[in-house]
Amino acid sequence: MKRAIIIIIDACGVGELPDAATYGDEGSSTLPHVAEAVGGLKMPACTRLGLGNIVPIQGVPPQYKPGAAFGKMTEQSAGKDSTTGHWEIAGLITPKPFPVFPNGFPPDLVAEFERRAGIKTMANHPASGTEIIKELGERHLQTGEMILYTSADSVFQLAAHEDLYPPEKLYQICTIARELLQGEFAVGRVIARPFVGSPGNFTRTAHRRDFSLEPPSATLLDLLQKAGHSVFAVGKISDLFAGRGVNQKVKTANNMEVMDAVVSAVDSDSTHQMIFANCVDFDEKWGHRNDEKSFANGLEMFDERLDRLLPTLRQDDMLIITADHGCDPTIKTSTDHSREYVPLLVYGAALKRGVDLGTRGCFCDVACTLAEWFGIRHNFPGNSFLGRIVDGDRK
Repeated sequence: MKRAIIIIIDACGVGELPDAATYGDEGSSTLPHVAEAVGGLKMPACTRLGLGNIVPIQGVPPQYKPGAAFGKMTEQSAGKDSTTGHWEIAGLITPKPFPVFPNGFPPDLVAEFERRAGIKTMANHPASGTEIIKELGERHLQTGEMILYTSADSVFQLAAHEDLYPPEKLYQICTIARELLQGEFAVGRVIARPFVGSPGNFTRTAHRRDFSLEPPSATLLDLLQKAGHSVFAVGKISDLFAGRGVNQKVKTANNMEVMDAVVSAVDSDSTHQMIFANCVDFDEKWGHRNDEKSFANGLEMFDERLDRLLPTLRQDDMLIITADHGCDPTIKTSTDHSREYVPLLVYGAALKRGVDLGTRGCFCDVACTLAEWFGIRHNFPGNSFLGRIVDGDRK
């Protein structure tokens, strides 16, 4: 039984795209810069696969005979958001960027949201999620007003203490926001940001939930499901696709739980043909906080879990490791996502090794490849690279 495993190492770009300057991201190069900042990375599993054959990465030397096919991919969607990145990997290009609100959301829109949700809000401006609960968490506890904020990304974020708003209540309120935020205000994601603790010691919990727009047309996940194949989503994948095309999902608190869930699913006797996972810590915990040391440590821990995963793969498994955008923590003038190429590693016991897939013109090449592999008709943009890595009689 053919099976595909896609692991998104969130925000792990490998160099600025030609249009990076348009987005204010000139000079960004997440993985190479993180490696340089810490004097080199120790990632033996990724090294063997050929990560260092994609771009120079200190501590990850190129291999004479890489264990995987390798390359990098160019984003064609407008923007640099997690939603657009994941949708493009699954076959959809977003030609118009989701709206952003650098000055906060319009007062009339906020008033209508408050009326529908039966709550009051405070803040309504771009902010760091950890800093804003530090600043306003005590007032939130005193008044019951929910903390509304955004960022350079297309997000409407609501932070609330779990003692005042248990996660399920916060999710209900976010659903109201999602229903309201359409048309010109159709942000990519409404994000629930629960936290706990007391003044001076507030911490966000693992109960985050993203409420994305629904994809405007069928994705690879939808087509797989329609063809009778089961899709297992790990981490925030289901949220990014608004639950569409997902048969089973598991929520996770960190990268290690993501990788453990992938290892467990691969090693089990389940009938999932697609396992789709996102390691969000690189983005949420370290990229946006300009924490290159923790980013580097997270990469090495990911590599350890990957080393455990590789021996458990079956003969007809295809493992794809890639990213959705960059988020270079060494660029101290920014805490935002960065417009970058993303790495591409494709590994399987029955697949050709060491194939240089070059610079792919579109993230959709992943969806085209997997649709062809599973024998599913599609109209995704992009080009399959299946013929480069599979002998003709094994397609």
